[in-house]
Amino acid sequence: MKKTDPLTTPHIDFDLRQLEVFQKVVELESFSKAAKAVYRAQASVSETIASLGRQIVPTRAGELLYKHAVLLLDMKKTACLEMQKFLGLKGGEIKVGGSTIPGEYILPKVISRFRKKYNAVVVLLTVADSSEIESRVLDGDFELGVVGSKGNHKNIQSQKVWKDELVLAVPARHRLAKQEDVTPEVLMNEPFILRETGSGTLNIMEKYLREAAGLKDLDAFQVVARFGTSTAVKEGVKAGLGISILSVRALESELKTGALKALRLKGISMSRNFYMIRDRRRIASPLCQALIDFLLVTSGEE
Repeated sequence: MKKTDPLTTPHIDFDLRQLEVFQKVVELESFSKAAKAVYRAQASVSETIASLGRQIVPTRAGELLYKHAVLLLDMKKTACLEMQKFLGLKGGEIKVGGSTIPGEYILPKVISRFRKKYNAVVVLLTVADSSEIESRVLDGDFELGVVGSKGNHKNIQSQKVWKDELVLAVPARHRLAKQEDVTPEVLMNEPFILRETGSGTLNIMEKYLREAAGLKDLDAFQVVARFGTSTAVKEGVKAGLGISILSVRALESELKTGALKALRLKGISMSRNFYMIRDRRRIASPLCQALIDFLLVTSGEE
């Protein structure tokens, strides 16, 4: 019987596609999530990891392979991006995420202007809450996101792009509509529509009312409904369900037609910024860089 030489060095070989799958499995800690990220069946991902050695993931060998996988894949991406840049920006797709206000009311107009300059580029925009956009930027689903906060993750790089203001929205025939501003206390005497818990608009509203008006929470409000989008809140206000605090950007059409009136709160200027976020670990593609440059010089308004 032939004895196995314990000093024999095992033959190890792999291609870049295997490394891409391996990297996703390590980063996402899930075969199913990795399969979705690399657009392959879970069985195919499992087979790829098995071919590398299933025991490799939680071991020192796995850590070593992961370190080199990241470097090699970054080199591949850099080479591809440099070639794309050299050949010129011809066209393609870029995936972008936007939280509710920038995603529904700002980015569609900005993308329209961007497409006039780069008419062969297709922008795939997904609207979701800020935390989901940040998470999917970090996962690599989106090259770029525009949200209402800077983000707290160490790998998120943020740049301020646009300003926003929150105002009190009331129907045109409401008893308060003839006033330019009202005191915060007036809000407690009116049926009020709120955004859902976790909404950036709700968080900013609570912050300003707590700091400027001394309100500990919104229990003093006569809350008649909570809606998941600014559009739904706006429609509720128009229907006479109640009044609400909304982004002035969400009210542009209604203010122009006179369907709604925007009031300020006395002594409170409820402003905020929108931020463009990226994963600092990833190199921006030429398409992404073109959009970044465009966003930084556009006002986000008509």
